[in-house]
Amino acid sequence: MLGVSAGASNLLGYLGNAPRRSYQVITELATSKSFYNPRRFVSGGHLVDVKWLFEESNRRFPLDLDTVFSSTPFIAAATNVATGRPDYYEVTPDNIAKAIEATASLPLAYKDTPCFDGGCYTDGGVADSIPVREAYRRGARDITVILSHPLSYEMPKPKAGWLMKKLFIKHPNVGRAMAQRAKNYNESLAFIRNPPKDCVVRVITPQESFPVQRLTMEKALLDIGYQMGVEEGRQHVRRIKGESLYQQEECHFC
Repeated sequence: MLGVSAGASNLLGYLGNAPRRSYQVITELATSKSFYNPRRFVSGGHLVDVKWLFEESNRRFPLDLDTVFSSTPFIAAATNVATGRPDYYEVTPDNIAKAIEATASLPLAYKDTPCFDGGCYTDGGVADSIPVREAYRRGARDITVILSHPLSYEMPKPKAGWLMKKLFIKHPNVGRAMAQRAKNYNESLAFIRNPPKDCVVRVITPQESFPVQRLTMEKALLDIGYQMGVEEGRQHVRRIKGESLYQQEECHFC
């Protein structure tokens, strides 16, 4: 399992066999002022407090770590602030707190820079939002990708790449990674749409009407997005079982 940012946090609930945990974390905690607080940000604090969210999630909705770490290795991606490149590390009971904090520490919005195992990190989505190519590099040949945008989405190039470099003047390689983020993202999409001949890539992706964005706080919209995700997951299972066929426009890997 490979996860990045919020995707890595969601994987904890999956690996821990904890249905609806991620739904509870997002609707009950990620919508609170303790997590998202623009006033605190203006005063010099976090816009989003990633560490608080992880700790409060575990207090309110504790995970059985024996279950989480009992089967599939869990790899998370974070962006190394020194190199601007993604580091992929195995999440363990010893590093889980720092690892999840690191992969989800949105640059600028989260003021701390998590450090562990000799590196310091910011959000993994800066350097590798969709680690499908890393999965292939590690030997995976039947890959399921879960996207947070419809498959038609392509990330636009930044209009002011120079501004990114200026904002990250203390960490110039992070600024360069931000300027290259759209290119890397779209290259991952190209890999998904045209995988190597020895590889199958299946995709669970939202419909075009998916209403949830990175900082959506309205519970009604979150509920709509959640139900859409549940249905897409069920449809994926039906297709795997052969009970439902892909439409040609959905099946880029057919």
